[in-house]
Amino acid sequence: MNAQIVSFHCVVKDKMGRVISSTFNHDVLTYDENQKDLLVGLIKGLQNLSKGEKRRIVVSAKEAYGFYDPRQVLHCSRENLKRNKVLSLGDTVMLADNGDKQVYRVTEILGDDVTLDANHPLAGQDLVFEIEATAARAATLDEVADSNPWDPKASLH
Repeated sequence: MNAQIVSFHCVVKDKMGRVISSTFNHDVLTYDENQKDLLVGLIKGLQNLSKGEKRRIVVSAKEAYGFYDPRQVLHCSRENLKRNKVLSLGDTVMLADNGDKQVYRVTEILGDDVTLDANHPLAGQDLVFEIEATAARAATLDEVADSNPWDPKASLH
């Protein structure tokens, strides 16, 4: 295991080179064992990073925010949403389905009909992360354990 805690400046671009966002990320755990979350490709690309190092990490849609799933889109009437607030494009709505809560973005409003989308806005896109590490250090076993459902210390003999 080579888990690290890294901080880095990051510019995210689409595969055509258009800038999507620019951020500073502080104290990110680069441990990918049993990782099932989003941005697995970025976490893999951050492995063994050194302070001051620059990297260009290309992440496929599959290892970024996943593929766009049209089954995650709902069409409903405003009155079914039971909201007192006026809906606008880009608003988020949380709905419960069989006890599971899902966050949807309002992507279209036509009269009383609303289209909701639970896909991440970057789903289906290959992404390029241009990063520069401002700090990098080995992660402690406690930091790794706090981020995973299993405790790696339990497997040490």
